[in-house]
Amino acid sequence: MANDFDESSANEEASKGLSWWYSADVLSRDKSDKTAKRIRRISITDRLLRHPGRLSMVYFGALIIIVTGLLLLPISTSDIIFTNFPVAFFTAVSALSTCGIPVVNTGEYWSTFGQVVILFSIQFGGLGVMTFASMVALGASRRLKVSQRMLTANELGTTKLSEVKGVLTVVLGTSIIAEVLTFVLLLPDLFRVNHGNMGRTLWQALFYAVSAYNNTGFTPDATGLHVNRWGVGLPILISAFIGTLGFPVVLNLVQCARRHLSPKRWTLHTKLTLVTTAVLVSTSLAWFLLVEWGNTGLFPADGPGMKMRRAMSAAVMPRSAGFDISWVPEVTNETKVFMSILMFIGAGSSSTAGGIRVTTFAVILLICRAAFTGHRDVTVFRRRIPRRVQMTAVSVTTACFALVMVGAMMLMFTTGCAFVDAVFEACSAFSLGGYSVGVASAGNPASLFILSAEMIVGRLGPLTIAYSISRPMAPEPIRYPQENIIVG
Repeated sequence: MANDFDESSANEEASKGLSWWYSADVLSRDKSDKTAKRIRRISITDRLLRHPGRLSMVYFGALIIIVTGLLLLPISTSDIIFTNFPVAFFTAVSALSTCGIPVVNTGEYWSTFGQVVILFSIQFGGLGVMTFASMVALGASRRLKVSQRMLTANELGTTKLSEVKGVLTVVLGTSIIAEVLTFVLLLPDLFRVNHGNMGRTLWQALFYAVSAYNNTGFTPDATGLHVNRWGVGLPILISAFIGTLGFPVVLNLVQCARRHLSPKRWTLHTKLTLVTTAVLVSTSLAWFLLVEWGNTGLFPADGPGMKMRRAMSAAVMPRSAGFDISWVPEVTNETKVFMSILMFIGAGSSSTAGGIRVTTFAVILLICRAAFTGHRDVTVFRRRIPRRVQMTAVSVTTACFALVMVGAMMLMFTTGCAFVDAVFEACSAFSLGGYSVGVASAGNPASLFILSAEMIVGRLGPLTIAYSISRPMAPEPIRYPQENIIVG
């Protein structure tokens, strides 16, 4: 017989709901509701871990807020004054993105505390938003999610998910080793530059070591990089160049060296990066020697040896670091355009520099070669490049070119600068080059915000942002007939 007062699951249909006040199911449902709410809360915290691109953006945004807040404090300036927000925000973004465009003199304006904040910002930014986002996810969940590991594997250049944690360790180890070696090599000559002041020597060597490997143009002294002293310039030049290769290349070279493998066993990514980088540096060196030989701003009345040193620095630095920017406004417009192209191309994938990456540029050239020669496949070093990689290269190049052009036009509207200068500044900000022709000014906050947006996108990378807003693609219900169109 049905019990009107029994509200259990077995008697749910016959129940009249007359004894809800003591029913055991009420307690069980209450527990179920609490459990469901807890699951919902957990799912919200895990949501970022399932979307590593969004986690990278949140991580980078949080760092910008923290560093900007610290730089706004009077203790961060030499004169103990409050810094206006546009300058503090621009400096924070410039340091975290490893761009290094200075809007104020770093050695004179910022106090020791402010310079320490900038130094830590460079280190956290240089190690990579994606790398630190993966470490945050690893520490929060004790293990990397599959989606997180897949994106990190793609970012760091490894195809095996099991290698990601090892790669992260190598990334940190490589950064520390490179910075320590640069620090040690800089000590003797900086000690002579500072006339035996050990405290100042140690601080400058540390700042230069971190700034050089992370390809950031900030310098700890008012005079900037001592390019005239080979004992200072050469270690910085080598460290900056290694930083432009990217972690996948360094990792592959180290692995092949340990196993005593010949260069033929290098990965296609490593071969393409090294060859393209060598061509770009050689072309840049020849350009500065031939076009700017009479430029007294770049080549003062020095001997051929010193001119070669300055030409080498000018050939390597524009793609990434941005040290010693005093000569940049004095070059010809042709050289500004050439440097804009170099900065737009940038450095290696997953490196401390930016740009569309040298491998992307190489793939674009290979696609053009295949199209002009009538070949169906895009090949290099007896390897065929997948179609998805080709589409990614074209998409990234097109999106980045549009971004730079939009930024350049906005700079022309807000500052009234020439088109060449606007393009140069936009390319430098997007590619994290660190060079400036004076468009970025503390007296024009609009220009600072425009360039900050370019740097943020350049640091996060177009693929990271695209991944963060992407949605799963539904299968096409209908595949329409194919028809050719006329291109060109």
